[in-house]
Order: sequence, then C-alpha cells, then structure tokens
Amino acid sequence: VFNAKTAELLSHHQVEIQQKFPKEGWVEQDPKEILKSVHECVEKTCEKLQQLNIDITNIKAIGVSNQRETTVVWDKTTGEPLYNAIVWLDLRTQSTVEQLLKRIPGQNKAFFKFRTGLPLSTYFSAVKIRWLLDNVEGVKQAVADGRAMFGTIDSWLIWSLTGGKNGGVHCTDVTNASRTMLFNIHSLEWDPELCQFFDIPMEVLPKVRSSSEIYGLMKSGALTGVPISGCLGDQSAALVGQMCFQDGQAKNTYGTGCFLLCNTGQKSVFSEHGLLTTIAYKLGRDKPVCYALEGSVAIAGAVVRWLRDNLGIIKTTQEVEKLAAEVGTSYGCYFVPAFSGLYAPYWEPSARGIICGLTQFTNKNHIAFAALEAVCFQTREILDAINKDCGIPLNQLQVDGGMTNNKVLMQLQSDILCIPVVKPSMPETTALGAAMAAGAAEGVGIWSLNPGDLTAVTCERFEPQINPEESEFRYARWKKAVVKSMGWETSQAPSNGDTSIFCSLPLGFFIMSSIIMLIGAKYVSG
Repeated sequence: VFNAKTAELLSHHQVEIQQKFPKEGWVEQDPKEILKSVHECVEKTCEKLQQLNIDITNIKAIGVSNQRETTVVWDKTTGEPLYNAIVWLDLRTQSTVEQLLKRIPGQNKAFFKFRTGLPLSTYFSAVKIRWLLDNVEGVKQAVADGRAMFGTIDSWLIWSLTGGKNGGVHCTDVTNASRTMLFNIHSLEWDPELCQFFDIPMEVLPKVRSSSEIYGLMKSGALTGVPISGCLGDQSAALVGQMCFQDGQAKNTYGTGCFLLCNTGQKSVFSEHGLLTTIAYKLGRDKPVCYALEGSVAIAGAVVRWLRDNLGIIKTTQEVEKLAAEVGTSYGCYFVPAFSGLYAPYWEPSARGIICGLTQFTNKNHIAFAALEAVCFQTREILDAINKDCGIPLNQLQVDGGMTNNKVLMQLQSDILCIPVVKPSMPETTALGAAMAAGAAEGVGIWSLNPGDLTAVTCERFEPQINPEESEFRYARWKKAVVKSMGWETSQAPSNGDTSIFCSLPLGFFIMSSIIMLIGAKYVSG
C-alpha cells in the first residue's frame, strides 16, 4: 500500500506461492492457491494498516501485477480452474512448438515477429493453450461447450475478485496480451489469423483494455467496493515504478528470472540481436501506447532457490551472499543455469545447465559465487544486445526486484557491465508501478504521472571496482561455457521406452552367450 502523494510504502504483506514440478521441465502453480494468497495479503495488509492507525477506507484504488505468460483456463459456470496454471518457464510445449514450426515457411521462428514482437517459443501463452486443448480432456470439452475462459494470472484474479461466476469481469491489459502471441501489437487487438494458426477460439480470450482504467469493483473482503483500476505485467509495472517514461531509459528486474526493458517510446523497435519487442504500457484509454525492447533470462533468483532446495548447500536464499563474499571469486568455475533452455539472446531450448571449470579446490562457496556471476553475465549479454539495437550505450543500469538486496550481486553486476548500477532504496517498484497505474486511472485520479509531479527516489549506487580487461576476460570464459551448454536436449523421446539390459548390445551379447554356454555345459555333462 502506497501514499499517492509521496509514493511512500505504508505497509505490505507477502506469501510465497508453491511451484509444482510434476515432470522434468514442467512447472505449474495452483490458481486457487494464487487467489487465496491475494485474499490473505489484502486482509493481513489491512490489519497492519489499522495497527498503524491508518483508516483503510482511505484506500481508493487497487492495481494488479502478475508474472506474464503463465496460462490459466477455467470454467465460467463453476469458477473452478480446469487445470493447474502452466508457468511461463514450463518446457512441456517444446514438441508443440516443433509441430507448429513445420507449418511455417522455412521453419522460421521469427515468422510472426513483426506482428507480435515475439519468436515462436515455449515461453508464450498461445502454445500453452494449444497444449491444454490437445492434452486435457476437461479443457477441450469446456471449450466445445462454451464454458471455458482463458487468461494470464491478471485475468484470473480480476475475474475472481470482481464477482467470478456471478458477473466477474473477464479482461486483461495490453502488456499481458502482448505476451500471448495471439495479439497484434500495432492494432492492439487479438489477431484472427494468429488465433487460426494456433487453432484457438477467440471466444475464450479476455477483453483487452488499457493498463490504467476502472475494470470493476472488489466484491468481497476488507476492500469491498474499491475499484480495480490498474493492471500491468510485472516487468512493465517495474518500468513504470522506476519512472522510465523517456525513450532510452531502462531497468533490470531480478526475480525468478531476469528482465531488462528499455523504453522505445511510441515507436516499436525490432531487434536484430535476439530481443523481444513488447508493449511497455498504455496508461489510459485515450493515452498512447508505448513500446519496449526486452531481454528475458529464464533463471536468475531461481538458481539460488535451486542451490537451496536441490543441492542443499544453503538453508535460506540470503545465505548465498555470505558464501560468495567469503571467497570473492568463483576460482575459474562457471555456471550456466540453462534449466529451461536459454532465452534472450539465444532462444535455444536445447540448452541445459552446466557447471564447468571445476578443480579439486572448488567448493560450495565458489559454486555460490559462480551462480551469482551467472545472473550478471546473462544481464551483460542482454545489455550488449540492447546497446547494439538502440545504438546509444546505457551509461548506468537501474535495478529492482528481490535479488537486489544482495550487495555482492549488485557489485558484481557493476563490475561485469563496467557501468554504475543504481538501486532504489524502496525495492518494491513492481508493486509501485501497479499502484501508480491504479491511482492515475480516469475516475480515480489521485496519482499524477506528470513528470514534474513525480517524487524523486533515493538510491544506492554501485560503481565498477575491477578493470575492464578483467571483466572482458571473465565474460569471454562465460561465453565459452554457454556454447558448451547448447544442444543437450531434444524433444524426441527414444522410439520405445525399453530400458531392458538387452538394449545394450555388448551386455546383451555377453548375457546371451553366458546362458548358451551354461546350457551347453549341462548338455555335455549330462
């Protein structure tokens, strides 16, 4: 909750949402758990405000921000999800992508780029919907019966919070729609040809609105009657929260993944270096749409969670900073965390994670340091691409997100980029962006987005502390490791799932010949 006059953070509450990994490469979340966590955050935050003697009737608007691309299909008659939410970095759709590519001239992944800004990839919502239609009978039947609704998480939440099956509003905003691969980023409408290509009926899609207007009113809980009037995908919300309203301003958010967005104004710029063209925001029904170039890294904060949950070398995510600080070097160890393939600038789904350069001297501290360094190297690759596409190198990087509390990471990032890294003292810029959009909406009008009215944010600054030659040397070694991570995986399973020992010819031959010798020996002796 923010003060609309000063942008001061008044109170907050957060709940970690459980991720499910039912099979290798599959990532799911429970849509009902997400909704429950929102209700819990609202109630708990209101309780905290009352303890601070702040009257909750002063809350005038609500903004929604969400992880984009994550796909939910639900039954509008019961209000129940028809399947778990398929998360943005889920890889199950690789075979779907390959099948779709066969229908594109020259199997060109960038075939729809000038319409959507996106390459054909497992990342975006259209292929996730296609997978659900092909593999989940309940979804297929609900679509056939006209009961199905599709949405990214913002749509699911807004529909549920504004009444659900009793008149809930089925909508999304332009920033989330631009990540589905079904949306024309120029006409700002669902594209009938794209829907036809993916064979997705347009009736299941939400209505597309601007990022700042009243969508509906809260129908339950402590904030009943308060308008929901802001909606931005998380990375767009962070761009707004960092007040990157000018052409050429950029921010990097360090969350589960890493997302660097550069505002290109009212002009859509198409990358020659593996970046996405996306909608930055449209802050009002009658306001112009603004675009951004985006570099997306699948694994950032998720690599620290992996060190905690899978390797067990840390007990809390905060410990990684202490481990890395104790050694101050990776000792020549490089970590490419391509758990979900490589995103920008490679778009290489066949890549898998590797740790290389190990010696007998390497220990868990070096691996922790290499994990943090990997986040920084991936950001460097994206920044290089943005500098080439825009032609004007960034002279500093504005950062936000949970990982920016890690001072070792922030210093490393400055060293590897050879430019200052600037971190706002209030790290919740994604939430701030959603609040700004909500407060500025027509009919609410309590937050001014005029440049002269925006509050200056206090920041912490990290300057490069190593020489550029060392930075370049380490970056070159990283690039070498990236090449080694590629081409590991294919979506083609072995032709049959036979794991019998007889599949191994030498072993099979040995066993068969041994059996024949035993029978022969018995025959001779008998």
